[in-house]
Amino acid sequence: MTTTFKDYTYQRPDLGATKQTFDILLEKFSAAESAEAQLAVIKELNQIRNDINTNYSLAMIRASIDTNDQFYSDERDYFDDHAAALAALEADYFKALTTSAFKDELEERLGSQLFSLAYNVVNSYSDDVKDLINEENKISSEYSKLIASAEIDYDGKVLNLAQMAPYTQSTDRAVRKEAALKVQEFMSTNLHAFDDIYDRLVKVRHKIAVTLGFENFIELGYMRMQRIDYDQTMVSSYRKQIKDHVVPLATKLYDRQAERIGVDKLKFYDEVIVFLSGNENPKDEPAVILENGRKMYEALSAETGEFYDFMMKRELFDIEAKKGKEAGGYCTFIDNYNAPFIFANFNTTDHDITVLTHEAGHAFQVYSSRDLEVPDYLWPTHESCEIHSMSMEFFTYPWMDLFFANADKFKYKHIGDAVHFLPYGAAIDEFQHRVYERPDMTPVERRRVWTELEEKYLPHRDYDGIYPLSEGSLWHRQGHVFSSPFYYIDYTLAQLCAFQFFKRSREDFDGAWHDYLNLCRLGGSMPFNALVKEAGLKSPFEQGTLKEVVDYLEDYIDSIDDSQF
Repeated sequence: MTTTFKDYTYQRPDLGATKQTFDILLEKFSAAESAEAQLAVIKELNQIRNDINTNYSLAMIRASIDTNDQFYSDERDYFDDHAAALAALEADYFKALTTSAFKDELEERLGSQLFSLAYNVVNSYSDDVKDLINEENKISSEYSKLIASAEIDYDGKVLNLAQMAPYTQSTDRAVRKEAALKVQEFMSTNLHAFDDIYDRLVKVRHKIAVTLGFENFIELGYMRMQRIDYDQTMVSSYRKQIKDHVVPLATKLYDRQAERIGVDKLKFYDEVIVFLSGNENPKDEPAVILENGRKMYEALSAETGEFYDFMMKRELFDIEAKKGKEAGGYCTFIDNYNAPFIFANFNTTDHDITVLTHEAGHAFQVYSSRDLEVPDYLWPTHESCEIHSMSMEFFTYPWMDLFFANADKFKYKHIGDAVHFLPYGAAIDEFQHRVYERPDMTPVERRRVWTELEEKYLPHRDYDGIYPLSEGSLWHRQGHVFSSPFYYIDYTLAQLCAFQFFKRSREDFDGAWHDYLNLCRLGGSMPFNALVKEAGLKSPFEQGTLKEVVDYLEDYIDSIDDSQF
């Protein structure tokens, strides 16, 4: 009988006993007289790490499924409280690796990427910042709980933020505006709470960075994100290319949209309604969507069919929005069960299908690389992870009629949304650079910075005077800014790679899929630019790549008669 997710066993790790065992093994590692002996110890250390990760994942998943579950809420708090101790174990392990007398032999066997990752971990932690890291994690959890606490009285119901989405996408402009106002009532009530949480996060992160010897948090943030083969200068140049080449196309698409839906000036609450006839929403309930997902992945390839069957049999999805459930969507991995898990908040909009294919891209990648010898290669670094998820959204295009009555209408919006996302992603990234360059800024000053960046990257934006959006608060809804600093430009880099896979899939689907499958199997065994090359793609940092992609997309979009929608 197949064991399902609900039967997966959680046990709080005894971190004191774990540390004792870990330290004994590290001593054994240091005393080893050959690379082979050290490799045997590494295997034991990795099992301990997998045990910890398994229990952390189970606590995190179950706490996010029901934030009112006191047991798992307490267990997640336990991991938050001991985040620094866990970081110390990782740092000790990686320090042992980088100082091994047999480092060259280990690197030849395990790959240079492991040692690059190890260097960043060792240099982003010391016992001096242990308490500060615990504090950072606690504050970050405050944000998640605050977002999840939203209870909005609307349409005779009590709804969370995810459940408001169908109303914000209504074809009735008055309903869209009213729904936006109701959402912003919650955000306004908590404006100072969001500002305060972020202010404390910025200050504690700056203190961690300075304590570790950095000028500010930016360099430490890049290390935490494991950015190995690119730097701040390359990212800054890349953002400029987005401003020069993508912002004009995005603005053109918004102008077309305003004309199509019959408004003189597009307001913020109009941006999500791409067609006067309404956006193309899924035609079925969540359970049917999951079953149609099975048909799609069985048709796509033998590998995806096997993967999806594994996920369904073990009930590794939690996709419906419900009271008390944390916002957002993610994919994680439960090590000791060798199982991905997909979490989402379906809300009867087209986003449900995008989330399904996006998170399935993550899950398929980790499923494909789960047997790699080095567990640190299970996932690539973040920007590389997102290539798999965003590209999967495009590879599944041929099966969108399973989910939508008018699949072409969905695809038009999906590509337009992806183009619009790039400038927003650049704005979020530059915002964080500006904030951590000047950690002493007041909350009001930070919101002014956001307003400046909207003028630069989102010049079409008009909030129609809705407070607090008009005061530069939109980023309060962007959880990455709070919980995963600098994790955002990654999505845009991956989007450029996904667009290239889209182009190639239209020219040679089998060839493009072959390279995608190879990329998934490589996991995180290489840094970003090396993986991109292995996938037969051009680096987004390379001058001309972005312009070439944007020109192709503009031609593709222009070839579609959007008046039919």
